[in-house]
Amino acid sequence: MMKTSLLSIGAILLASFGITANAQAEVESYKIDTAHSSVKFSIRHFVAKTTGNFSDFEGTLKIDRDDLTNSKVEATIKIPSVDTDSDKRDAHLQEDDYFGADKHPLMTFKSTKWSEALGENKFKVVGDLTIRGVTKEVVLDVELLGFGEGMRGAYLSGWEATTTLDRTEWGITGGQPAVGDEVDVTINIEAIRQ
Repeated sequence: MMKTSLLSIGAILLASFGITANAQAEVESYKIDTAHSSVKFSIRHFVAKTTGNFSDFEGTLKIDRDDLTNSKVEATIKIPSVDTDSDKRDAHLQEDDYFGADKHPLMTFKSTKWSEALGENKFKVVGDLTIRGVTKEVVLDVELLGFGEGMRGAYLSGWEATTTLDRTEWGITGGQPAVGDEVDVTINIEAIRQ
């Protein structure tokens, strides 16, 4: 009887470890494919809006397909890659009254919490955004666009994220009042499972 009980306990423990291992194995790592992704923004200039993008960025996603709220994302954007279709304006954006790229060439984001939002495959992703050495908490409205096969056997995930930032919170005050404070951001991501 004792031997049977011990065997049963052993079987339960092994099964538990097996479940834990499987759960950990379900977390998938994806690398952002920058050739098929974009980081875009728009900001008011007098009565219209000026748009731009950052072309040099990288990032990884740790995705729990069984519970997407356990997922994580980290990304880095190189400030000198900003492009607003004006070389003069892009150079000005590197200066101290904007990004201060000489001292702070990188912008980083690291998620701290994912939660479900209204609508299928929609999430509120909270994270720390660092610009000019200043870190502030921001919330991204994120939609999972899907998972599926890509070219040459690659397996992909697709995401879209939007948010509105107050640039002055990071000490970016150049151009006021002609240039607005609110920046609308749209991020589209295609990421490759590693």
